[in-house]
Amino acid sequence: MLQEIKDVAQIPGEKRRRWFASPNFDLFVFFDKDEIVEFQLSYNKRDKEKIVIWTKDNGFSHQAVDDGDHPGKIKRSPIIIPDGIFSKNKVLEDFTREAKNIDKKIADFVKEKLNSC
Repeated sequence: MLQEIKDVAQIPGEKRRRWFASPNFDLFVFFDKDEIVEFQLSYNKRDKEKIVIWTKDNGFSHQAVDDGDHPGKIKRSPIIIPDGIFSKNKVLEDFTREAKNIDKKIADFVKEKLNSC
């Protein structure tokens, strides 16, 4: 189940953020005043992690995480790379199940956006 990480660092001049985490997901939600203007939903964290990003200005993008681990080479920092494959129904189903304990307004917003992509 997703649980909110308390005392998330807020960087002056940047959007206010909230972070929710579970073994399967990380959800970062960014606010302008009380309006959600962006979220980043990381899923499949244990194997070939991927990220769905939604912003008010640009809509959706879907990315994969290159964890920087390449056998025979020095491990590098993880980076986000393009990935067009998005299993919307599976992610939506899993997120709905795991988001039962988080702020309903946020959970409903993310579900609505995922359902519309």
